[in-house]
Amino acid sequence: MEALQEFVDNFTYLGVFAVLVLGSLGVPIPEEMPIIAAAVLSHEGIVRWWLALPLCLLGVLSGDVVLYWVGRHWGEQLLNWRMVRLVLSPAREQWLKTAYRRHALKTVVTARHVMGLRAAAFLTAGIARVPFWKFIVADAGGAGLGVPLGFGLAYFFTDQIEAIVADVHRAERWLGLAVLLALAAMLAVGVWRWHRHVGTERLDEEPAEGHSPPP
Repeated sequence: MEALQEFVDNFTYLGVFAVLVLGSLGVPIPEEMPIIAAAVLSHEGIVRWWLALPLCLLGVLSGDVVLYWVGRHWGEQLLNWRMVRLVLSPAREQWLKTAYRRHALKTVVTARHVMGLRAAAFLTAGIARVPFWKFIVADAGGAGLGVPLGFGLAYFFTDQIEAIVADVHRAERWLGLAVLLALAAMLAVGVWRWHRHVGTERLDEEPAEGHSPPP
C-alpha cells in the first residue's frame, strides 16, 4: 500500500489515472484509495482539484468500458482462460446474465459499488450484449454520484484522515506486538507439553525400583 501511495505521489495525475484504470480492470486495488489520495493531494495544493476530480471519473470509466468491450468482442474465448474463471465462475456468469436480462441498468449500478464483483459484472455485460448506451448511462450515473462524494469527503476531511491513518498505524504496531506475544506463548506451551510427554514416556519404560522383571 505504501509503494502504491508513493507511485501516486510521484506521478500525480498519471499515477491516479493509472491506478484507477488498473483497479477497474480487476487488479485488487480498492477504487476508493486513489480517489482519496487525489483528494488529499488536492487539499495540500499538489494537484488542482478541478483536474483531479474529472481525471478520477475518467480513470474509473475507462477501465469499465475496456472490460465491457473485451467481453463483447472476445468474451467467449476469454471464458476458457483459467484466470478469468477465477473471477467469473460459471455460476456467477449465469447469475449475472439472468440479472442483466431482467434489470440491466440496476445490475450495472449495483455492481459498480461492489468491490470484487465489478470486473466480472462488466465483462459479463459485454458477453451478454447489454446495449452499450444502457451500460455507459448506468455506469456513468453510478460513478457520477460515488466518485465526487468520496472525493469531496476526503478533500474536506483531510486532517481527520491523517489522524485516522496515524491511529491505524499505531493500532497495527500494537496488534503486531500482541501477535508476537501470542506466538511466543503458544511456542512455550508447546515446548513444555513436549518435555512433559517425553518425561512420562521415560518413566513408563523404566521398571519399578526394588522389583525384578517377571521371568
